[in-house]
Order: sequence, then structure tokens, then C-alpha cells
Amino acid sequence: MSAIATEVRTKIWANSGDSHFLEPEDLWEKNLPPRLAELTPRSVKDPDGLHETVHVDGQSFRRALPNPKQAEFYAATNRPPGVANIGLRLADLDQEGIWTELVFPSLGMWNASFRTPELVRECMRISNDWAKAEIMDATPRLMPAAQVSVLSVEDAVAELRRCAGMGFRSVFLPSATPKGVDDWNRESWDPFWSAAEEAGMVLANHIATEPADPASTAGPGIVYRGPGGAVLNYTETSFSGQRCAMKLVMSGVLDRHPNLKLLVAEGGAAWVPYLTDRMIEGYRQHSMMVRPKLTRSVKEIVHQQVYVSFQHDVTAVGTMREFGYTNICWGSDYPHMEGTYGHTQETLHEIFDGAPGEIVHRLTVGAFDELFPTAPPLPADRG
Repeated sequence: MSAIATEVRTKIWANSGDSHFLEPEDLWEKNLPPRLAELTPRSVKDPDGLHETVHVDGQSFRRALPNPKQAEFYAATNRPPGVANIGLRLADLDQEGIWTELVFPSLGMWNASFRTPELVRECMRISNDWAKAEIMDATPRLMPAAQVSVLSVEDAVAELRRCAGMGFRSVFLPSATPKGVDDWNRESWDPFWSAAEEAGMVLANHIATEPADPASTAGPGIVYRGPGGAVLNYTETSFSGQRCAMKLVMSGVLDRHPNLKLLVAEGGAAWVPYLTDRMIEGYRQHSMMVRPKLTRSVKEIVHQQVYVSFQHDVTAVGTMREFGYTNICWGSDYPHMEGTYGHTQETLHEIFDGAPGEIVHRLTVGAFDELFPTAPPLPADRG
């Protein structure tokens, strides 16, 4: 598709259920006392420049670095103008046809890899104060997700309530908790779910945010080697979000908290009908062993409380039209290379041209606005 052909088309405006903002690299380090600052993430590159070791809270993760050509490519695709500048970000959004964004952290993606409760509590507080001052107070079009400790239920509840009072409307939920901490399906987290439900905070899970494994010699995110490894590893990242959704559905968390909503960001949409069928089958065929018993059907819980976002999926329209699953948001994943920056309009037209208007509206605006009713409405001249 040529650039000229794209320009003559009507611009499709959308809200984005997935994006990121780059915090200052030393945000935590410069705002913590030395005894904690030394535990925050830092990387040390090998003299040959081919590998680096990332140190996080007493753990070390060694990983390969891109070669010069790869590094140049990554720098170009991961550093669009507004990655760390609000004014430039809004200009990027206007160019791309994006009105409002849910914003996930960048530094905060290390959340589940901390193991010192005081450290993660203070880092999350610093991040939230920064996001309020630098993002929320600058524009209502960017809606950052609050960050809380995943090492302490009490700390998580306290910070969630503080953030709700500051105006946050979602809370970032890593895909899994660290080793030795109760996972999301355990009842010990119920006070947190209750606090989120009471505050009207969306649980915003982002794929590939489970704890890093320091025992892995391949580095974070590397599961496969050899032929196909790059795509195998990329595909593997989506499964963590699916597991998070299954935990909250089948453990009864969402059933016990019917006003609580979960968003699985960046993981696509078409998996939801299949996984729902699979959970229904397991619940029915293994009923004698199933605990807890749910008060509503699995399908009802999923269709009422589980939302997803996708970037490029041409199957998203069919997922809604053929299977009746409507809790789907489009998302740009700005500024990551998996996202749509620089070709957002081309992508939106590829997905939505020829689709019924009500489906296009639901996927581009409707589901997002349902999750975040306080989001600024799309102006009439951009609808």
C-alpha cells in the first residue's frame, strides 16, 4: 500500500489499550536512600560490547546484546519522538490517529523481579508520584496504570488506595508473582481484589511481565534457541497473559468480585473463545475435582469481566462477529517495535475496512470507553 493511497483515506481514530512511556533511567536510584538505590536495576556491559549483565535486587541476569546493525534498527524502532516527552507524544498521537492511551510503565516491568519488600514498595510509590506529576497532570489523553508491590498484599492495598485517590483508574498487574509469593489464584490476595473493585480500578495485566529467572543462562525472555527461535520466543510471551486470565477466572476471583475487570494487554484477541471453551470443558468434565464452584458460567464471567487488546490481529473482527466476544480493544503498543507507530493508519484500515460500523466502533473506541468511563471522549470531528 503506497503512502499516497493511505493519505487519501478517511482517518480512523482510535483509543489505545496498550502503550508505554519511558521514565528517567535514574528515577528510582536518585530518589531512594543509598542502601536501597544500590538494589535498583542497573546493567554492566562486557568490554567486547556483545553481552551485558543486569543486576536487580541481588540477582543477576546475563543477556546478549544486538550486533551493531541490530542495535541501529532497535534504536530506530524503539525511540519514536514521544517516547519520553509529553509534547512530542501528543503530536505523535495526532499523527497516528490515536486519541487516548492506557500507559504501562517501562522501568516498572521489573516489578515482579524484586525480592525486597521495602524496595519494591518505595520504587512503586516513586513511579506513581512521577506518573501523576509528569503524565496525568500534563494531559488527560494519557492514562498511566498505577504500580503496586507484588511482594506484600498489605503494601499493594495501601498503594492502590493512595493511587485511586490521586486519580489513577487502573493498576498494573504482572502476569505472575515472584517465587515464594502466593500466586494470583490464592485467597490471600482477596483484600487486594476487594480494594480494586471498591475503587473501580481496572486490573491491567501486560503480557511477558512474569518474574525473570536468574537461573536462565539465555537471559530474560529467551526460551528457545535455534531455527525459528525469534518468532517462537515472541509468540511465547503471549501465553503469560492467558495464564493470568485463567487464574482469575477459575479461582473464583472474578466471580467473587463481579464489578472487577481484567484487561490482558498486547496478547491478542482470538485466543479468548478457544480458552473459554477449554475452561468450560474442564469445569464440566472434571466437575468432581473442581474447586471452587462458580456461581456463574465461565463464559458469562469472561464475557462480562475479561478484556483484551491487540495490535495487528486481522482475526479480531471475526472474533467479535463470529463468537460474540466484544471486550476487545485495539492498542498501538507505542513505542515498541511490535507496535504500529509509523503505520497505524495502514494497520487500522487493513483490519477494519469492510467491517460493520458497530464492530469498528466497539474495537477502536467502545470497549476502551467501557473500561475507562472517565477517559476524555473522542471529539466529534474525529469520530
